[in-house]
Amino acid sequence: MIYVCVPAHNEARTVGLVLWKVRQVFTAFPREYQLLVADDASSDGTAAVLASYAKVLPLSIVTHRERRGYARSLEELLRLALQRTDRAKRDCAITLHADFVHSPECMEEMVKRIESGADLVVAEQREERGRAPRALWFARQWTPRLLPVPGVKDTVSGFCALRLSVLRQALGGGGGRDAAPLLATDGWCASAELLARLAPHARRVDAIPAAARYDLVQRPSRVQPWRQLLAAWQARAVIRAARTVGVALAVCAAALRAQSDSARSDSSPHDSLLQIGAVAPAVPFPVGERLVYQAKFGIFNVGTATMEVAGIDTVRGAAALHLVFRISGGALWYHIEQTLESWVGRSDFRSRRFWNQTAEKGKSWERKFDIYPDSGFYREAGRDTTLATVPDPLDDAAFLYWIRTVPLEVGKRYEYQRYFRPERNPVIVEVLGRERVGVAGRKWKAIVIRPRIPNGGGIFAERADARMWLSDDDHRVMLALQSNFSFGQVTMKLKEYSDPPAGRP
Repeated sequence: MIYVCVPAHNEARTVGLVLWKVRQVFTAFPREYQLLVADDASSDGTAAVLASYAKVLPLSIVTHRERRGYARSLEELLRLALQRTDRAKRDCAITLHADFVHSPECMEEMVKRIESGADLVVAEQREERGRAPRALWFARQWTPRLLPVPGVKDTVSGFCALRLSVLRQALGGGGGRDAAPLLATDGWCASAELLARLAPHARRVDAIPAAARYDLVQRPSRVQPWRQLLAAWQARAVIRAARTVGVALAVCAAALRAQSDSARSDSSPHDSLLQIGAVAPAVPFPVGERLVYQAKFGIFNVGTATMEVAGIDTVRGAAALHLVFRISGGALWYHIEQTLESWVGRSDFRSRRFWNQTAEKGKSWERKFDIYPDSGFYREAGRDTTLATVPDPLDDAAFLYWIRTVPLEVGKRYEYQRYFRPERNPVIVEVLGRERVGVAGRKWKAIVIRPRIPNGGGIFAERADARMWLSDDDHRVMLALQSNFSFGQVTMKLKEYSDPPAGRP
């Protein structure tokens, strides 16, 4: 859900047109949306205009009998959006002025940036259409320099999209109307303060260019340029404190989470069952690593398989490692060709995209998924659906690499709630012991694990009773994989191991 928040005071001539323009945007770019408008004690017929549009648009109106100002109106709408959402990691709010100075067409790009992983998107004024008074233009150029926020040039834009989970963190987890105010300033300063309080909690802050539509504004600006400059000068300490407190809270929250996780692990009465959800700090596998396997059914060679780190791509603006797992083989009446491709975030090891292309028993099919970990959902190509995913999703191919990065202790049983389709979880890994394995022309020390997905199918289904051998060293190379199929047991053993030269990314 997208919540479009529009504070309004005496905007009868433009507010209806702005709302209708928002409707046109989300008709051409279909997304669920709600309009939240604060009528801040208007006396010019704004209430009547809003009442008429409420009959035909998904519009909620908050009415103030006494003037409260821009900052308090905006904060009330943001808190209302946070109260209404049931998916704060997926849903977002967009702040928009009611005087037409903002062009709603920018919202499509803002939403796309949020869906691609940004937590905060600012529409920065890079162009002016129409002429603003010279004093207003001068103040508009200098005020952002007095109120800096890292990653944002136009801090007083007032036109931004924010993920609601970031707002919740900035509020300290509370979204109630009686909670302590988020914004202590007003006007342009409030826009900068909002960004300063949100940015430390955002994993990614994006900026897009926007035009100020002074040619569409229907009334003289209420901004008093020199007073705004003075207010900005006085608000510098507030903005600086907002940035500092935000960073401190983020660091403390991370430390408390780590302490809490540690305490849960250490104090668990069931040492044989560990709930693991930690994300690897980075993808450690070098581009060019290639593993080739020989598949055997009894004494017969029945095919080959390869695992390869194919390269570094960009998926929706994020650097991602491209992983490829191919299987080719068969015997008698049965033949399979399968390619699993995964794109995982290079910095957070979360799946962004997953493709499965399979040809089996004369039939072929293909499934392609786009996964949005920051938004909490995934989509499958060819199906007009959006389904919830887990906080730190992994797909089939990504899991084969990720399991190489986590600590594994003999005798332990681990549960991972990380498969991107929640109904397939948990993925269970039991560490059975250590063995010596002869593959790829040498002897290896190996850790033996039993991976299984009780609610899934394929080589890790419960009935497949799979076994995996990982090298007992820093590389954790998959040395062998054994699984039961309907026609018997198939074992894949490492035949070739290509490690790229040192220094290659």
